Amino acid sequence: MTTDALLTHDTAHAAERLGRGSVRVEERDLSYQGFAYTCRVVHPVAALTEPVLVLGGSAQDRNSWTRHERWLGAVAQVITVDLPGYGTADFLPSRYGVDFLADAARHMLDELGVRRVNLVGACYGGAVGVRLAQHHPSLIARLLLVGMTTHVTAEYTASMKRWAEMIERGETSAVARELADGFVSPLGAGRVRRHAAMARLVHQQIIGQSPEQRRRSTEHNTRMLRHEWFRPEPVPAVPSLVVTGEYDTLTTPAMGREVARQLPLARFLTIEETDHLAPMERIADFADLLVRFCTDASLDALPYCGAAETYGTSLTRR
Repeated sequence: MTTDALLTHDTAHAAERLGRGSVRVEERDLSYQGFAYTCRVVHPVAALTEPVLVLGGSAQDRNSWTRHERWLGAVAQVITVDLPGYGTADFLPSRYGVDFLADAARHMLDELGVRRVNLVGACYGGAVGVRLAQHHPSLIARLLLVGMTTHVTAEYTASMKRWAEMIERGETSAVARELADGFVSPLGAGRVRRHAAMARLVHQQIIGQSPEQRRRSTEHNTRMLRHEWFRPEPVPAVPSLVVTGEYDTLTTPAMGREVARQLPLARFLTIEETDHLAPMERIADFADLLVRFCTDASLDALPYCGAAETYGTSLTRR
C-alpha cells in the first residue's frame, strides 16, 4: 500500500461519505470595488469544524482543489475563490496589491455570512492569507501555510523581470521550460512523487495560456514586484501550521521555518517525497493533513511527514 492510501479511519470514512454525493456545491458571483469575482462553496451535511477557506497560488483557480474536497468537504464547508485578477475574475491592474486581495477575501466572507475560517494559504495565497489574518484577526480560527516564504528572493525577482521581456518577444516556450524547472525540484535532489507528471503539467499549462491569461500572468508578476510580500505585523495567536515539500527548491524548508518563526506559535512539517507542488503530488496525504489540523487531531508520527518542529515569537521572547 502506498502512503497516499494511508488515511486515518475517520478521514477515509468521511471521504467515502462525500464520494456518495452527500454535499451541495454552489458558485457565487460577487463584486468588490467594481471588480467581479467568483467563489465556489461546498456545503457538507454536517460540519465538524469551521469552514475551510483555501487561497491558492497564482497559477491556481477555484477549481484547483476539487480533488481535495473529497476529504475536506466531509468535515467542513470548503470555500475556494478566484479573487480579482485570477481565474475567471476580472483583470486586476498591478497597482492593486496584497492588501486589496486580502480585503476582497474579507468581503467574500462577509457576503457568505462566514464569521470564522480555517485559513489555508498556498504560495501567493499564503501572502494574501497572512495579510487577511493581520487585518482581520477575528476571522481566523486556524492558519495553515504551504509553500510560503517571508520574502521573494533576488534571483526570483530577476527571473520575473526576464520572463516579462521574454513573453513580449513571444518566447513562451522558453518561459514555460524555466517555470517548470523552478516549480519542480531538479533531478537528483531526491525522490518526488509524480515529478515528471508535475513538470509536464506546469509546462503545458503555460504553453496553453491564451493571450489574456499571459496578460494576467505578466500583471501578477508586476504586482509581486510592486508590493510588499510579507509585512512584519502581528498575526493572531491561533493554532498555526507551516508546511513545505521535503525537496522544495522554490520555497525551501529553511524558508518555511522562517515563516513559522514569525508567527506567535507554529508547528512546522515537511511532506516527504514532494517539492513546491506538494498539495498536488500527494493529494490524499495533504488532504488528510488538512483534515487533521482543522479538527485538532494528532499530527505526530504521520507516515508522509517529517517530525513536527515548533517555532514562534512567543518562544523567542522567553
